[in-house]
Amino acid sequence: MSEPITVLIADDHGVVREGLRAMLEREGFQVVAEATSGPEAIECVQTYNPQVVLLDIRMPGMDGLETLTHIKTSHPETAVIMLTSHAYPAYLARAVASGAAGFLSKEVDPDKIPATVRAAAEGNHLLDPELLKTALATAVTDYPPPPQQPAPDLPPDLLTEAELRVLRLIGQGLDNAAIAQTLNLSVNTVKTHARHIFDKLHVSDRTQAALWAVRHGYA
Repeated sequence: MSEPITVLIADDHGVVREGLRAMLEREGFQVVAEATSGPEAIECVQTYNPQVVLLDIRMPGMDGLETLTHIKTSHPETAVIMLTSHAYPAYLARAVASGAAGFLSKEVDPDKIPATVRAAAEGNHLLDPELLKTALATAVTDYPPPPQQPAPDLPPDLLTEAELRVLRLIGQGLDNAAIAQTLNLSVNTVKTHARHIFDKLHVSDRTQAALWAVRHGYA
């Protein structure tokens, strides 16, 4: 059996943390820690190196968006899902620009939460393609990379031609099945290309790969 996906829950409401932990552990996830503030969340990421962080957008000490920037600067491979009661477009664009894989509404059907966390861990899109396009366009124009996260130039031989083709379609919001159909490849081949792209670009998920592609003119 494969190792369980490791998760950090960062929310200042005990009831929310307890509910998320119970739900995720019931579905086979390993909740490695809980945090009640931004600084504590950053410390827990350093200590436990979770694959996925569920991060409340409003927390004491440091808000979720600032916390997100700190986490992604030190652990770019960690997928971060923002927890929010209201997914305002401006929040979404800023969060994507800062490294978020996507949003999870606190009002969402609880049955959808494990699938969302698993999708983030596997590097899949968490956003509707049209919503992703809007968020990416706003993120690129309004939120340039912070100084500690400069967008590197792409060495000409870093990605293979096949990987570049997959990256362009990721940047358009296509999922693995759609990319496979478009390029006449198997889904497993597309998954392999996507994982290589994430590793080479030092991103955690498709949303961040898509942002990279748009910023560098590949989508």
